[in-house]
Amino acid sequence: MNSDELLLARLEDKIGQAADNYMLTAGDFLDMHQRKIASDYCKSRKLPVRVLFYGGYEDAERCMPVFLPDYIALPEDGQMPEEVTELVRIVRVTAPKGGRVLTHRDYLGSLLALGLDREVTGDILVRPADEKSGGGADIIVETTVAEFIEMNYDKAGRTNLTVEILPVDKLDVGVQNISRKHDTVASLRLDNIVASAFALSRAKAAEAIRRGIVSVNSMEALKVDQEISEGDKIVLRGKGKVVLAEAGGRSRKDRIIVTYNIYK
Repeated sequence: MNSDELLLARLEDKIGQAADNYMLTAGDFLDMHQRKIASDYCKSRKLPVRVLFYGGYEDAERCMPVFLPDYIALPEDGQMPEEVTELVRIVRVTAPKGGRVLTHRDYLGSLLALGLDREVTGDILVRPADEKSGGGADIIVETTVAEFIEMNYDKAGRTNLTVEILPVDKLDVGVQNISRKHDTVASLRLDNIVASAFALSRAKAAEAIRRGIVSVNSMEALKVDQEISEGDKIVLRGKGKVVLAEAGGRSRKDRIIVTYNIYK
């Protein structure tokens, strides 16, 4: 059984539990490829329960499939029912001022070093250093592992961390480590944008897209000629996330002038 078949088998198990026991069930966090497979599978079937994908906030990249019996209301006006929000917690970590600036990779690597599986952690939102601290991160995790993390997570590399467990409504998505990048592109095709935003050759960008490690607005993107618009969020797995903030105007060489928000 390959990894995709194993994913579908786990989904079937969660669907069966929700239907047979008339209760909410949820799987682990899925990456963009897994989410597309799960979403397509659920859409292709007439399920005995409702399904949604939840990652703690609206634009989450990593989301868990949640199966709802009919006594639990579907989200209204973006408000998730409490039964769903209780599935996750926020691990707020803060680094001391004056030390090395930690990255997404530092936080993820130190969590995995505790023996945790990647599937129990969602997005990691890195906060920049300020006058009070050396920065930190809000890490979305499954509620089942929050207490373990609180008791055992105190370092990323050689950097000491302070850790606080919070409910998901305390998540701060507005304060992240963001920089701006300006460039020009021949067109707003996905391969051009990926090459420009992540400083790759166009051939390397196209290869990444075909390998399924690029997403646009949290959905796997496999077409190199997909058109990108202002406000679109592009993720290259292992490299980070950018948002096309502005696209307009022409350079002297008649190329499109673009501006990205780079999330570190």
